[in-house]
Amino acid sequence: MRGAQALNFLRKTTTLAQHIRSTAATRLEFGSCLEANPSDLVYTHNRKIDDLLKSGDLISAHEVFDEMSLRDVITYNLMISGNSRNGCSVKAFELYAEMVSHGLRENASTFPSVLSVCSGDEWLCREGIQVHCRVISLGFECNMFIRSALVGLYTSLRLVYVALKLFDEMPERNLAVCNLMLRCYCQSGDSKGLFGVYRRMGVEGVDENGLSYCYMIRGCSNDRLLCEGKQLHSLVVKSGWNVCNIFVGNALVDLYSACGDLYGSKTSFDDVQEQDVISWNSIVSVFADYGSMLESLDLFRKMQFWGRDLHRNSDTQSGKQIHCYVLKMGFDVSSVHVQSALIDMYGKCNDIESSVSVHQSLPRLTLECCNSLMTSLRHCGITKDIIEMFGLMIDEGTGINEVTLSTVLKALSLSEAVTSQSCTLVHCCAIKSGYASDAAVLCSLIDAYSKSENEVSRKVFDEIDSPNVFCWTSIINGYARNGMGRDCVEMLKEMDGKNLVPDEVTILSVLSGCSHSGLVEEGEVIFNSLESKYGIVPGRKLYACMVDLLGRAGLVEKAKLLLKARGDADCIAWSSLLQSCRVHGNEAIGRRAAEVLMDLEPDNFAVYIQVSKFYFEIGDFEISRRIREIAASRELMREIGYSSVILRN
Repeated sequence: MRGAQALNFLRKTTTLAQHIRSTAATRLEFGSCLEANPSDLVYTHNRKIDDLLKSGDLISAHEVFDEMSLRDVITYNLMISGNSRNGCSVKAFELYAEMVSHGLRENASTFPSVLSVCSGDEWLCREGIQVHCRVISLGFECNMFIRSALVGLYTSLRLVYVALKLFDEMPERNLAVCNLMLRCYCQSGDSKGLFGVYRRMGVEGVDENGLSYCYMIRGCSNDRLLCEGKQLHSLVVKSGWNVCNIFVGNALVDLYSACGDLYGSKTSFDDVQEQDVISWNSIVSVFADYGSMLESLDLFRKMQFWGRDLHRNSDTQSGKQIHCYVLKMGFDVSSVHVQSALIDMYGKCNDIESSVSVHQSLPRLTLECCNSLMTSLRHCGITKDIIEMFGLMIDEGTGINEVTLSTVLKALSLSEAVTSQSCTLVHCCAIKSGYASDAAVLCSLIDAYSKSENEVSRKVFDEIDSPNVFCWTSIINGYARNGMGRDCVEMLKEMDGKNLVPDEVTILSVLSGCSHSGLVEEGEVIFNSLESKYGIVPGRKLYACMVDLLGRAGLVEKAKLLLKARGDADCIAWSSLLQSCRVHGNEAIGRRAAEVLMDLEPDNFAVYIQVSKFYFEIGDFEISRRIREIAASRELMREIGYSSVILRN
């Protein structure tokens, strides 16, 4: 029974099923088809390869391909195309060479894929010329799609005259091949050839698209052809490409920038409905290049506001582009706000080395920039250096404020080496600087003291005249951290008595305290009354906390029903359930939790290890081993932690 259950799990889990597809199931299919028509067998396997490639499973497609004793040109076409789409251009060309060596004749679908492979890889471009010879010898030179692929090959080789000859000899030309030639002339800087192709498109009735206009406008930018560029702009506006295609809009901004037309550049920029970092870089650069520093500074400030999305997307590369323009305009030393924003930007993008580098390049230390570096270090989890930074600020006399104190206290609350003495030292600094009554500082003080001295933490809380919800949450979280669940529940009751409505973070802290203290009944009462009493609709985090509470108490079945009721529980909740199944020996529910976890987080190394341990502990050693092998084969790695960064003295 155990072996059957393991096999059932493997089949249900996508990543595992892909690796057993070539073993028992595949051998069974081969065995049942031995008496079948060979051509039917090839067709069946081609269909399977096609399905696997469409699902993105190149490895399994190769496994089926390797098992085939008979292949046809369609088999090779599928594998060449699949490897090409997955970036395996060398393997794709090797398959083509293998096909030819086996005496299989190419068809009209083979050459476009092979020529595309050669065009996209500089090491294979020369091989493409040999493929061209095959095209001629087999009589495919008149096929429009193959001829288009040949034009693409020779434009990649920068053999413009050969590409043009092939282009001219085509009985008809479509938009794709015309765009290839436009790109070729644009890259070579031949505006005459560019406009020649453009005119032929008009004569032959080939309608332009956004890409066509991009190449034309770039060509005008390269040769500073303002008059021709304005004519193109009129056509672009008439066709609507300037507002619906950001690349066309950016090309117009660059065109007017290159020609020194600030008004045209700004107008084109304003027409772009959703600007990206390239749009902003272009417009800021043009004003800076022509000495309009006030306008460029104003645009840069607006760019900072827009750049909030950049922080959220952790787009370090875009941030570095902005930094380059900051250096170019000289704002790196003239504006404290810009310096601080750069440090903050790199920190939020998890590039702490660049944050530190900007800080170290400052002519002098400033409170704003030091605070930005501290918050960046905290964002990246480097608590030790935050504490050292605080000492540096005191020594250098940069001053401190509520942001400084709150950040260093949060670092202390997260530090393993926190002591009551270090918290007291920062507390004294807060009192001396007049920030001891600040709500953010008080909450951070409570958090820091609760790590080592819970009594002092409560004393700080009791001395607050009118503690808000955040202060209550901090003290409750301190009790939860120390496993004092009953105190958490009592504090929540006190909040009720003062008509203070807790938020979701407060409830999470209370339930966490209940979980670590085994207060199941109390936790269930609070959870079940959230919506009616506090207006809080439980989200994934609260459900995960309740699953942990029930699971720790051995109520695994109840925890599973809770997750089933939620429907969209995340990996944390299912991981908690699996851990509870391991502790309390519930094999049936543990198997289900393991299956769901593998589906939710197929690329998470920690999930593979946890599931593997579970199967090992229940005696399914084979499946435990297979899961570890899959993790290794997919090169899943643990998330690498950040190392400390040494700041200047």
